[in-house]
Amino acid sequence: MTDHHDPLALDNQVCFALYAANRAVTGLYRPLLEALGLTYPQYLVMLVLWEADPAGGGRGADGEPVSVSFVGRRLKLDSGTLTPLLKRLEARNLVLRRRHPDDERVVTLALTEEGRALRKQALGVPGELLCRSGLDLEQAQDLRRSLQSLLDQLP
Repeated sequence: MTDHHDPLALDNQVCFALYAANRAVTGLYRPLLEALGLTYPQYLVMLVLWEADPAGGGRGADGEPVSVSFVGRRLKLDSGTLTPLLKRLEARNLVLRRRHPDDERVVTLALTEEGRALRKQALGVPGELLCRSGLDLEQAQDLRRSLQSLLDQLP
């Protein structure tokens, strides 16, 4: 039984609730993403690229390749974590990594045709995850807004 007044009780920790929920949700994604041949972090990278790719139905307007640093900022990942993910996605022929012609320090990413085609296969993932979570759409949106609010307040 949890002592609701004990500041060090595990069940009173926001961090533990977030950690455990993250592990559980990631576990729900696993079989859905295995069918696509992606890990969860790779899926997140692909979401950023699909979102930016106007040719694949994304919201990007200029058709320019996305920089690795942009993906890192978007996912809150450092380059040491991101580089191995990108190498594996490139080995699967889902993305192309190139040095920017005007600045060799900048590495850009572009989806391949296979990467764009994978988007069509992934369209059912969010709905299936929602069904598996037991949340209805309104609950999921409220939870996402609450978590985004927390993220916005953190340094």
